[in-house]
Amino acid sequence: MNIKCIQMLSDAEKDLDEGREFYDQQGENVGNYFWDSLLSDIESLVFFAGIHRKLFGYHRMFSKQFPYAQIMM
Repeated sequence: MNIKCIQMLSDAEKDLDEGREFYDQQGENVGNYFWDSLLSDIESLVFFAGIHRKLFGYHRMFSKQFPYAQIMM
């Protein structure tokens, strides 16, 4: 599968920022670990795109280190 772009909603970007802030309060460098882990997972979509389960017409992948999600309906 040839992937040209990844769509990230502005709400998702906000969640990433808020998650980083939350984990920064949990311990030294934890926020950076959260951020780096999620960016690595996002970048891996270039290699693994299209193999994940679809939800609402989009392929969905959970983070390996922070596999939490909220389903909005």
